[in-house]
Amino acid sequence: MMTKNQAKYIQSLSHKKFRDEEGLFVAEGPKTVEELLRLPHMRPRLVYALPEWWQLHAEWQQQPWAQVLDELALARISFLKTPNQVLGVFEKPDLAIRPGGWQIVLDGIQDPGNLGTIIRIADWFGIQQLICSEDCADAFNPKVVQSTMASIGRVEILYTDLIAFVEAHPHRDFIAATLEGTPIKEAKVHLPAALVIGNESKGIRPELRALLHHFVTIPRIGAAESLNAAVATGIILGQLV
Repeated sequence: MMTKNQAKYIQSLSHKKFRDEEGLFVAEGPKTVEELLRLPHMRPRLVYALPEWWQLHAEWQQQPWAQVLDELALARISFLKTPNQVLGVFEKPDLAIRPGGWQIVLDGIQDPGNLGTIIRIADWFGIQQLICSEDCADAFNPKVVQSTMASIGRVEILYTDLIAFVEAHPHRDFIAATLEGTPIKEAKVHLPAALVIGNESKGIRPELRALLHHFVTIPRIGAAESLNAAVATGIILGQLV
C-alpha cells in the first residue's frame, strides 16, 4: 500500500527543482518503462504497476524496487490524464559519449513535445548527445520523457551556455538550420558536426548566429511560413547524416 508521503514524493518530481535535487525522473506506460528497464545502464528506484503488468514481467517481480498498486492508487501518482498500467522512477542516466560524429544543438527549444520528439529523432539517427541552451525545456519533464518513448535513456542531454560551447569547439562543423542557406541536398558536411536548431518562433538568437558560418535550408515549395522545429530536425538529419 502506498502512503500519502510516498504519493506526495512522486508528485514532487513533476517540479524541475526536485528532479534536480534528487537526480530522478518519472516515466510512464508499458512500452517506455519496459524499454528503460532493459537498458543495462538505467537504474530504477521504484516501479509501481498494476498486478496484470507484473504478471507479464515476472523476471522483475522480486526486485526490491517492484511495487504493486491498484488502479486508484496508480491514478493518484500518475502525471497522465489516463494512467497507463505502470509508472517508474529512475535515476537520471549518465552516458559515455564519443567525442566525434554528430551532435544536435538546441537554442531555446521551449515546447516539451518538440524537445521530446527531437530526442527521439536523435536516437533514430544514432546521435548520442544533445547540447541545449539553458532556456530550453527540461529534458526530464514528464511530458518530454513521455514523448521520447524511452529514447531519453539513450541520448545524453547537456545544458550549457551555447556561445561558450561553440567557441570552445572550433573544429566542429556547426550547421545552422535557417530559412536562408544552402539547400540541404547541396550541403557539404565535415565531421565532427552539429546541427543547430533555433527557437520555435524566433529562430537562432543573433549572438549565436554570428558565430556560425554554415547555413542550410529545406527548400520550400508551398506557402507555409515555417516548419515545426522537430519536423525540420528530422528532415535535415535524414538528408545529412
